[in-house]
Amino acid sequence: MSEPEHAGTAAVPDARASALVAVDPDDDVFTRQRSARGELPDPEPLLINLTRCVLEILGGIRDLEQIGRWVTDEVYTALKTRAGIAARARAVKRMPAARPVVTIARVVMTEPCDGIVEAVVIVHGRARSRAVAIRLEGLDHRWRASALSIL
Repeated sequence: MSEPEHAGTAAVPDARASALVAVDPDDDVFTRQRSARGELPDPEPLLINLTRCVLEILGGIRDLEQIGRWVTDEVYTALKTRAGIAARARAVKRMPAARPVVTIARVVMTEPCDGIVEAVVIVHGRARSRAVAIRLEGLDHRWRASALSIL
């Protein structure tokens, strides 16, 4: 019985393969870390500014990318879809993009658990009043909107 030729030779690892390290997706180091309420700033200014920004995005005068770091991927995708619909509606009506004239009337916040804020921001415009419902979660020591709905 003869041995194969390569049996006594050591395998030389590929330099590219040795530089790659497998990452465990369940490893807590690479996932977003929840933050306690004490580690987070006051959420009310963010709620007011985020509401104004979202209304300006839908009005066509602000880019969605400007709030990308303050919203989750799901909220970003939903806003992108809604902003596209609003842009097409303005194009059909031949209306230019315009800054919405709104007044923040009231912010109502609740904290159902540590590091989570659910709020409704009441906004008065020229033609109508609206409610913007926002859920903020403390992730990586800052607030991020994980749900946003304009009623």
